[in-house]
Amino acid sequence: MGSRQSEQEEIRAMVVAVHASPSRGKRVKIIVAFLTIYLIWGTTFLAIRIAVETLPAFMMAGLRFFLAGSVMLVIWLARGGYFPSLRHWRSAAIVGGLMLTGGIGLVSFAEQRVSSGLAALMVATIPVWITLLEWLGFGGKRPGTKTFVGLGLGFAGVALLFVSTGDMGVSVDDLTGMAIVLLGALLFAIGSLYSRRAALPDDTRLSTASEMLAAGLLLLLVSLLAGEFGRLDAATISMRSILALAYLTVFGSIIGYTAYLWLLKTVEPAMVSTNFYVNPVIAVLVGWLLAGETVTLTMVVAAAVILLGVVTINVTLPRLTRG
Repeated sequence: MGSRQSEQEEIRAMVVAVHASPSRGKRVKIIVAFLTIYLIWGTTFLAIRIAVETLPAFMMAGLRFFLAGSVMLVIWLARGGYFPSLRHWRSAAIVGGLMLTGGIGLVSFAEQRVSSGLAALMVATIPVWITLLEWLGFGGKRPGTKTFVGLGLGFAGVALLFVSTGDMGVSVDDLTGMAIVLLGALLFAIGSLYSRRAALPDDTRLSTASEMLAAGLLLLLVSLLAGEFGRLDAATISMRSILALAYLTVFGSIIGYTAYLWLLKTVEPAMVSTNFYVNPVIAVLVGWLLAGETVTLTMVVAAAVILLGVVTINVTLPRLTRG
């Protein structure tokens, strides 16, 4: 009897182990995916700064998204996916134009003037802009007290960065760059809100690929109109900038967005949104450690205030989705 009971317990243990192993495997994948978006997207700000050392900003960003979007679209089609309709392309051009051409394009342009860490802190205000704009212009509900506190903290942190530029050794030229980054964050937020009602492909992989491809073409057009092609001297382009562009294309766009989209389907959105306040911290640290960028007490305080505001707005109790 005891032997039979022991066998039954052993069978139960084996069954539990079989059912538990996929869960552990899934958790490992989730951890790897989070590390991917944290580390890769946290380092893209420095990569952008290195890329624009010798590459024109809009041209660099255009090549990044055109190449990444093309690769993602080819992979999608090779796996039997459908080609986007004209309606899809129109929406992709609008969303990509706002989020990537306006958002990332302006950040790339501004990083010719400001440090990667400072740019990352300004970009961290995107959730603040989204919350405010959703209420004011996109039919959202009036924010509660907690959200208003978060909004106030976010804008207070940005104001601290602007009014304390002397302490950070920031010039008037740098102030212009900071304003450009802030405008880019605003456009990214508008694009994010518009994408919720836009006629985009149902599959996020296809919509992301089409947005990147459309934005890449728009950025290259902006580059042409801005005279970047005429001023380009191939002899002055450094290997550092080329490698940075390759990193942004392969890791920052293709791998980073693939991990991000997978996480959106796997875990609660509140967990995925943590990248908005983890990435800036990594960006500041990486810029300081690898590029010798200045990090002052004012920046640290402003960063803490901005990120506290974002956390106040966004954080909910995270949990895995079912399935």
